[in-house]
Amino acid sequence: MRRLQLKNKSVLLTGADSGIGKAVALLFAEEGADIAIIYHHEDQDAEKTKNEILALGRRCILFPGDINDYEFCEDTVKKVIAKFGRIDILVNNAGVQFPSDNIEKLEEKKIRKTFDSNIIGMILLTKIVFPHLRQGSSIINTTSAVAYQGHEELLDYSATKGAIVSFTRSLALQAKPKGIRVNAVAPGPVATPLTEKTFGEEEEDMSKPPFERNASPEEVADSFLFLAGSGSAQITGQVLHPNGGIIVNG
Repeated sequence: MRRLQLKNKSVLLTGADSGIGKAVALLFAEEGADIAIIYHHEDQDAEKTKNEILALGRRCILFPGDINDYEFCEDTVKKVIAKFGRIDILVNNAGVQFPSDNIEKLEEKKIRKTFDSNIIGMILLTKIVFPHLRQGSSIINTTSAVAYQGHEELLDYSATKGAIVSFTRSLALQAKPKGIRVNAVAPGPVATPLTEKTFGEEEEDMSKPPFERNASPEEVADSFLFLAGSGSAQITGQVLHPNGGIIVNG
């Protein structure tokens, strides 16, 4: 019988109602983990994801809300602990993007929303979860290839993804005495509902990496599984790059 890599682990994921987050949630469930999902407002997608996890024989609980709401994060973490008894893995995946080809056209409210959703909410939730983690626990953050390459239409989004890289490296240093590993995944172009909604198929075709196709969420999810499992016991403060062959530094 195949050994499950995450047997009886408890996982809290943000933005797991679709795309990369959903693929990670399902893969982790296949490997034996119970899954708690924070999502913003896509109730139908979240319920579908939950049902797929339950069909795999694992437990799943959903929490609709905003990770910038500190009280919501506190309440959610308490409920996850009450239901699952612990949190072993935190996956910070939630994010938004609003493209603009001219910095002069960037709307202040969208800039603030991008930072709130992509990095500030991540730090707030991690702060609340952190005391509940123990030796062997793992935090995995979703950054992006644009943190290294930049993107002419995603100035503020790229900036938040760069901030996630720095946050990951800094928290990894702080977390080492507790035996908690903190890493990140920086995908290149991925075929997700967010990128399709933002750019459409034509733009995605133009941004294909050297493999000449966009990754699927399932292909990216394996990087998260590696960082969550025992095979990455010596890896912390690092970023994996499932980007189809784009050369980046770091």
